[in-house]
Amino acid sequence: MQVVLLERVEKLGQMGDVVSVKEGFGRNFLLPQHKALRATKANLARFESQRAQLEARNLELKKEAEAVAAKLNGQVFVVIRQAADGGALYGSVSARDAAEAATEGGFSLSRNQVVLNTHVKELGLHDMRVILHPEVSATITINVARSAEEAALQAEGKSIADLRAEADAADKADFDVQQLFEDDEDAPRTPAGMEVID
Repeated sequence: MQVVLLERVEKLGQMGDVVSVKEGFGRNFLLPQHKALRATKANLARFESQRAQLEARNLELKKEAEAVAAKLNGQVFVVIRQAADGGALYGSVSARDAAEAATEGGFSLSRNQVVLNTHVKELGLHDMRVILHPEVSATITINVARSAEEAALQAEGKSIADLRAEADAADKADFDVQQLFEDDEDAPRTPAGMEVID
């Protein structure tokens, strides 16, 4: 299927490019999202007549997206989830969860704008790319933790493994081996089950 792009589409082309795409991608994504038109003579003529307006609208949207990206880039949002002691999540954090966390933080994002490179299935800090415009993106960090206190510790740079190692070291320091071998000096020393005869 031949289409003419009405805006830049990542890994496909720039505005005005005539590209060949698979039928399903064109019919189910590009055409309904108004990102492209079928490359017929009538549509090509229509595109050329509207090209100046489309480019002006694209520049305006790009400027707005750049302003939002300047504020959004580098922001950290906390997502609280249940997890095992080892840090593995019971489930995963999705693009929808990241978008909801950003929306609660004062930015209006949809799940379609958040790009996940890998599934988030561990506690910790995870970088995610947010596409605000076909030519503008920002990077946010999602802090996945079991509690707000744990999120604050992770934000300081401590991982769950570090916290567990510190807790284990503190437990070992509190445990005194000598307490196991201390005897009561007044107690008679006899094997278990035998009577002491005076």
